[in-house]
Amino acid sequence: MKDDTILAHVGLHPHDNHGIVNPPVYHASTVLFPTLETYRNASTARVRYGRRGTPTTFALEEATTALEGGEGSILTPSGLAAIAHSLMACLKTGDHVLVTDNTYGPTRRFCDGVLSRYGITTDYFDPLIGGDIEKLLKPNTKVVWVESPGTQTFEIQDIPAIAKVAHDHGALVLMDNTWSGGYFYKALEHGVDISVHAGTKYIVGHSDAMFGVIVCNKATFEIVRDSAQLFGNCVGPDDVYLALRGLRTMGVRLNRHNDSGLKVAAWLQSRPEVLKVMHPGLPGDPGHALWQRDFTGASGLFGFVLDIAEEKPLAAFVDDLQFYGMGASWGGFESLILPTQPENSRTATEWNAGGQSMRIHIGLEDPDDLIADLEAGFDRMNKAR
Repeated sequence: MKDDTILAHVGLHPHDNHGIVNPPVYHASTVLFPTLETYRNASTARVRYGRRGTPTTFALEEATTALEGGEGSILTPSGLAAIAHSLMACLKTGDHVLVTDNTYGPTRRFCDGVLSRYGITTDYFDPLIGGDIEKLLKPNTKVVWVESPGTQTFEIQDIPAIAKVAHDHGALVLMDNTWSGGYFYKALEHGVDISVHAGTKYIVGHSDAMFGVIVCNKATFEIVRDSAQLFGNCVGPDDVYLALRGLRTMGVRLNRHNDSGLKVAAWLQSRPEVLKVMHPGLPGDPGHALWQRDFTGASGLFGFVLDIAEEKPLAAFVDDLQFYGMGASWGGFESLILPTQPENSRTATEWNAGGQSMRIHIGLEDPDDLIADLEAGFDRMNKAR
């Protein structure tokens, strides 16, 4: 099946549910068994306790696994929970992990603030290192954590090159693949062992549910599943239902995000107030060649740098935007914009873009309206200089 067919059909099983198209929402804790024999054999039953899953969660696991060609998926209550569970499953005291320097901020804080308490050390690496990551690997390096494109600065990593070196040295490769939704980038096909998503973003797609997913290959699925269960991991059935609903239209939405995002990004390149646009889908972007090689599209999230550093013109630019909200997260139908400070989190590389860095998410509005809104913002910014 092609991806859009997977999104529309996998996990539905309507004839197991009286012909109803969408799986019912099972609110469950206790699961009853009719006989002593079936209770004694509960460990082999697919449905045996609410925390271990219901037909609602199985439907979403089946669909996300099929989308990325994995062995199985583990659902989590947030993207950060997916990050934490995947790392904890693969690491133990005395291990070493390498993490890309442009990683999602909470990933860094989890490594520095939690893994360190368990005697697990973390080093950060230049996201453009590629196969040269071999010089950073240690005998106790068990995980290499990648993210492509990277948070806030949107560098594309050579994941196949990194994965080959990591595997040659006995390390697993874990990837935050949220930007692509698992639709525009097939992480496991490029050598990644575990693909992690904040499903809150493009899978849910409507800014109304928290959700994460870990898609594993055959070598890692049971390890991660069993570890997450021992940590008491589970997801509320209503959030799973909203994620299932969002998943069915993700392909349509992502293609719209792709087209509108590229249009707005190209327009931003033409503006004298913009020093730099960070979008790997644009010709001339440093990561464009790798993006063309490995990706089939781009989401609506990218960055740019304004030629200002002062708060007054920045506030004039963003405060009265009509269609762009200021808030955490992204991936929903609405557009968002935020100032960022990549220089505050880098430790292996420096970030000095010469102006105010911004992160922008292009939603499902008409791109011409979004451009006109930004143009009015630039007018306000220029008057406030």
